[in-house]
Amino acid sequence: MEERAFPAWSWSVEHCLKEYDVRLDKGLSSYKVEKQREKYGWNELAKEKGKPLWRLVLEQFDDMLVKILLVAAFISFLLAYMHGSESEESGFEAYVEPFVIVLILVLNAIVGVWQETNAEKALEALKEMQCESGKVLRDGFLVPDLPARELVPGDIVELQVGDKVPADMRIAALKTSTLRLEQSALTGEAMPVLKGTSPIFQKECELQAKENMVFASTTVVNGCCVCIVVCTGMNTEIGKIQKQIHEASLEESDTPLKKKLDEFGSRLTTAIGIACLIVWLINYKNFLSYDMVDGWPANVRFSFERCTYYFKIAVALAVAAIPEGLPAVITTSLALGTRKMAQKNAIVRKLPSVETLGCTTVICSDKTGTLTTNQMSVAEFFTLGGKTTTSRIFHVKGTTYDPKDGGIVDWTCYSMDANLQVMAEICAVCNDAGIFCDGRLFRATGLPTEAALKVLAEKMGVPDAKMRNKIRDSELVANYLIDRSTVKLGCCEWWIKRSKRVATLEFDRVRKSSSIIVREAAGQNRLLAKVTVVFFSFSVGRTHKPATACFLVFVDELLLELKLKRTDFSAVCFLLWTATIAFKTNRDEFKGLRCLGLAYKEDLGEFSDYYSENHPAHKKLLDPACYCSIESDLVFVGVVGLRDPPRDEVHKAIEDCKGAGIRVMVITGDNKSTAEAICREIKLFYDGEDLRGKSFTGKEFMALSPSQQIETLSKPGGKVFSRAEPRHKQEIVRMLKEMGEIVAMTGDGVNDAPALKLADIGIAMGITGTEVAKEASDMVLADDNFSTIVSAVAEECMIPVQLLWVNLVTDGPPATALGFNPPDIGIMRKPPRRSDDALINSWVLFRYLCSHVIYQSASFHCSSADSLSVFLTLSRIIGSYVGIATVGIFILWYTRASFMGINLVSDGHTLVELSQLRNWGECSTWSNFTVAPYMVGGGQLITFSNPCDYFTAGKVKAMTLSLSVLVAIEMFNSLNALSEDSSLLTLPPWRNPWLLAAMSVSFGLHCLILYVPFLADIFAVAPLSLNEWFLVILVSVPVILIDEILKFVGRSRRHRVKEKTA
Repeated sequence: MEERAFPAWSWSVEHCLKEYDVRLDKGLSSYKVEKQREKYGWNELAKEKGKPLWRLVLEQFDDMLVKILLVAAFISFLLAYMHGSESEESGFEAYVEPFVIVLILVLNAIVGVWQETNAEKALEALKEMQCESGKVLRDGFLVPDLPARELVPGDIVELQVGDKVPADMRIAALKTSTLRLEQSALTGEAMPVLKGTSPIFQKECELQAKENMVFASTTVVNGCCVCIVVCTGMNTEIGKIQKQIHEASLEESDTPLKKKLDEFGSRLTTAIGIACLIVWLINYKNFLSYDMVDGWPANVRFSFERCTYYFKIAVALAVAAIPEGLPAVITTSLALGTRKMAQKNAIVRKLPSVETLGCTTVICSDKTGTLTTNQMSVAEFFTLGGKTTTSRIFHVKGTTYDPKDGGIVDWTCYSMDANLQVMAEICAVCNDAGIFCDGRLFRATGLPTEAALKVLAEKMGVPDAKMRNKIRDSELVANYLIDRSTVKLGCCEWWIKRSKRVATLEFDRVRKSSSIIVREAAGQNRLLAKVTVVFFSFSVGRTHKPATACFLVFVDELLLELKLKRTDFSAVCFLLWTATIAFKTNRDEFKGLRCLGLAYKEDLGEFSDYYSENHPAHKKLLDPACYCSIESDLVFVGVVGLRDPPRDEVHKAIEDCKGAGIRVMVITGDNKSTAEAICREIKLFYDGEDLRGKSFTGKEFMALSPSQQIETLSKPGGKVFSRAEPRHKQEIVRMLKEMGEIVAMTGDGVNDAPALKLADIGIAMGITGTEVAKEASDMVLADDNFSTIVSAVAEECMIPVQLLWVNLVTDGPPATALGFNPPDIGIMRKPPRRSDDALINSWVLFRYLCSHVIYQSASFHCSSADSLSVFLTLSRIIGSYVGIATVGIFILWYTRASFMGINLVSDGHTLVELSQLRNWGECSTWSNFTVAPYMVGGGQLITFSNPCDYFTAGKVKAMTLSLSVLVAIEMFNSLNALSEDSSLLTLPPWRNPWLLAAMSVSFGLHCLILYVPFLADIFAVAPLSLNEWFLVILVSVPVILIDEILKFVGRSRRHRVKEKTA
């Protein structure tokens, strides 16, 4: 049963307890538990009913091209059967064509069913995230390991560090001063979230704002609490996500490739039907004759047998004209695309997504970990002091947890004045984080902000020059140790040895600070504090009643009183009064950063000699209400600005997207100001750009009317949506798709799964991504990098276009023209063809296998002089030679200056070694590697900003040569199909002028895409010079010689058989 809407976050704890008639110290009774279970059911995610296998199989054949191929297979089978039944003999050869077609379709169906089944794993992965048991209060007794599925609304549950939350619950009481939960997978927040018990007086608020709620499948990382279960099973936030994933799977639409193939199939059917009708009608004189008497036909003679015969020819032409090899060609090209994309760290889970990615018009990207490094780092820090009392701002380079990554810009303070020493000490000692190396990546244990502060302390160093040199030497030695997973933080260790921690005042929501009491080397105690900074501007003369005494600012050895007051509503917020120091101008430096103030206190009163739990003042440390008085009269040291920095390569990727007409929209669960700052930095927005109508929270966008939403999404340029919930992301993707956009959606969390499933191509993060997100996606980024998406889009735009061009344009006209072949020379010297002869005889099948020729020949012979022999060829290239020719000419262009007297370097391109060509992916590691610009036809100059681009963007000429060789071989191979056995010397090409005309049309179309700039850009080709055309012809002609040899062998074989028979 669906639970009644219950805004527990906006109700007091007492009100929530009253709603379920339960006491916090007793829990529900067994009787009430049974009543609640009858009402709400078990606390588990429902198993969505999937499609039955038979339906999945049938859906794989719901495709226009597949239907055409099924018809072709049926007709081929019927013709083969008719030939066999007439003579009561049949063989396997007769059924080769329908067998191959059916085999291709069955394999495609198997792949399709496997992909459909694989998609359901996203729901299974979601179930695996659920908690198995919990500590529950029932009948006044604590049940330590009650199965989570038995929980009901109203249950009282206790949570501790490390526990996974079993249901959506309202926090009733904290057992520790601080409670933090890791809920980034659900909400997208980069940091663990601080929780409390106070009601949120909003009946409608986003998940991130429900700070008194804990959600199923999230994890407690700090603290202990008692909660009231309010939602179970499918009514939890994780359950709602499962519903959205299931609904999105039902809404999945056809990929752009499938839509194009369906359209192509419809047009192909019409074209083939018309062409075959014309072929049949052209031959009407062979089955319909009459005499003209007085201008009118008379003595009409009709041969039903011949009419049927030519109808069979027309049908056979139709079957041959259907590209049964096209699904295999498409699958092969997509498979090759997946391999190339894998080399670029993009792992494709579903083949159609390769082509879909190349059609993408909008990329909806997550921020954390995709556009950014997902590693907090200090960007700047501010202090007072030095030789003057002026402010100082230091800029810090480096975007990872690697202490050697970057450093402090213009850092000349190795001796470190007293202010900087205290700052380094606080960063190192008032800190519980650690850093380790996982392969090549540096990762943090504990809070990311604290790990970033430790990295800052390492970059600042220590004031003792002798010790600084010793630390540097020990770090060099550590680089050669076998175990390099542990990162040695020598500077932090030095500070920690000097100041022994004796007590900790944990962070809480009210004070917004955390601090520790340390015993200094001299024996006295000191308090070190980290404070959340809130900036306020107060005009001079404005009165403000401070909550406590003034802060003091430490400047070298002086204590300069500075009017940095505390506010009534926050015990530790620095009010930077611009009349006292010039911080107003510096404050802009910290925009978009998470700021922490650092402070200390030496006069600790009764805590001056605190040493352990046995001290008389220890009881005050157990009461968080006393922390505010302990932290009064702090001495201000400085402000540290931290951020999750953008990846270095993202800026260029954004520019590439703009140049390609791809819009980028950032959808994140993070707060609005941080999201906007990152978007400005990656140049999604320009500095000073007005973000009205471009930046929204999820709640703000959903509050707009449908017409305003569509208008907003339709406007050009980037967009950013912050504080977005799963339903917001999914709705944005749905609206974009309804507008006709091809949407790529990135994500890593459970909250991203519904949108990943709904998008045209869902892209999950491989490193930080949850299994739920990966299973819901079409593609996984092995490096979690936004620029990988952009490079994959660029890689996959052209592959299907070129292959389809060869398969359709260069094959179609010659294949049709071969239907008008004249009878073979010497046909009257051959025995009549038996009616049970296979469409493909043994020798043709042998040639097909040994030469890898992907074609079928159909020949029909009569003993009469006007017999017609038709050899219909489709996707017909001699594989063994075409592989050598197409790849060979590619290699020749890169490595040889000339070939058989043909100058290959007249365009000025640079030659490379074969070993370099084979290992071009290592180009960036080559020293002194340079390339020169070269010319293509029409005077266009191909230049390279990066020498390694010579093997990517610079391969346009080599690709054109390969494509042209492929087309030329197709044309020459159509000449081979003039006859099954007769040489071109005895049956020259001009005996079929239709074929020569068709070849001219195909060559003309190919030249059109080469020499019309607009088409050349679409097909990624370049004009060829006369010399290059000579090379193409020279490389392609041998295909005729190869088939002539095979024909000679065939004639010799038949001659021997004839002699034996005689």
